Amino acid sequence: MAKEIERKFLVRSDGWRSGATAKSVLRQGYIASMDDRSVRVRIIDRKSARLTTKIGRSKMTRDEFEYEIPVSDAEELLDAAIGIVIEKTRYRVPYEGYVWEVDVFAGRHRGLVIAEVEMGSEAERPALPAWLGREVTGDFRYSNQALATEFEHDRHALQHTA
Repeated sequence: MAKEIERKFLVRSDGWRSGATAKSVLRQGYIASMDDRSVRVRIIDRKSARLTTKIGRSKMTRDEFEYEIPVSDAEELLDAAIGIVIEKTRYRVPYEGYVWEVDVFAGRHRGLVIAEVEMGSEAERPALPAWLGREVTGDFRYSNQALATEFEHDRHALQHTA
């Protein structure tokens, strides 16, 4: 079992773009969604796919189980997803010993940009780049799970609070 320990922030400017070293186009949806757990399917660059189960109520740390699956299976699972299928481009941005993942959303959530950094422990304090906005770690509204399954979200309210 792996632990996912991450902090999440809104992004206030495009200052991260010059440091981006890689990008992937992601499509993802949720097969199951509960307060303390989810099952997600993700297709990466139309070439690979993963099924991920996350369990936990902590704001920063959750148990995570992830498995490669055939892309054709992932496509079928996305057809059965709860809510909407999220479309986004993920950029990898190294910064002072950490790799930030900056998600630029398309589709229904176009205009929303969120950065997250994974850490080895909750005690770690990565340096925060100047292009970050407000921290939203633990704010369920900014979780991919909520963005895919909760319909009462006001996209403009989310994106304009950086």
